[in-house]
Amino acid sequence: MGFGVCGGAVLNCSFGMAPSVLTVLPVSRAVSAMPIACIMDQVPMVNIMPFGMCQSLMNPAVAAATAAAFGVLTPMPCIPVIPGPWTPGSPAVLVGGKPALNQSCKLLCAYGGMIQIQNPGTTNIQIT
Repeated sequence: MGFGVCGGAVLNCSFGMAPSVLTVLPVSRAVSAMPIACIMDQVPMVNIMPFGMCQSLMNPAVAAATAAAFGVLTPMPCIPVIPGPWTPGSPAVLVGGKPALNQSCKLLCAYGGMIQIQNPGTTNIQIT
């Protein structure tokens, strides 16, 4: 059993250099102090903000900058590219008709980064 995730949760990316914050829009949502997230809260630059600088060579900007620096890894600004929803979600708890997000869910970036929830933003909502 884990904690539900609310807007304001702190996220980390395995290739990012800084944490980010999950933004959950309060549209048709359950709301505590902050709106509760579902697996579809994965839209870049709306729900998922940049993680500072990106270090993934799968990111074309990082690959180009690294090549220009003769192979020295050169991080570039993070622009998340999210191809799918959070997994696995909590199908027993629905938020806006979609499975709720809990602290053990993960999200993949197209550039190879694994986005995880560092702090769910609440400690009083437990979901499975």
